[in-house]
Amino acid sequence: MITKADKNAVRKRRHARVRKKVAGTPERPRLNVYRSNKHIYAQLIDDVNGVTVASASTMENGFDLDNTSNVEAATKVGELVAKRAQDNGYKSIVFDRGGYLYHGRVKALADAAREAGLEF
Repeated sequence: MITKADKNAVRKRRHARVRKKVAGTPERPRLNVYRSNKHIYAQLIDDVNGVTVASASTMENGFDLDNTSNVEAATKVGELVAKRAQDNGYKSIVFDRGGYLYHGRVKALADAAREAGLEF
């Protein structure tokens, strides 16, 4: 039986393996996704300069959904981060799923960001 701690350790190893190859540049920042049990967070990161260009999460004050841990909330976060990225002049990004499987909330966030105009 796999415990929750083991699952997170496997995710962290997968994330470290992917991060060796995936890096954000000033032209194409990295869209990083973090998923907790209650919330989902997305950041656009320029790894060369070490700055966060844009971010969105279900923890924000203006977030008006009752449930912040479902696909609907992830979709809204994807739309928000895409809008903020385009406001800052970014259209093309690199997607970093944070070691999570491309399914459920992570997939919903990525699809919403694509539909809102980001290219990755």
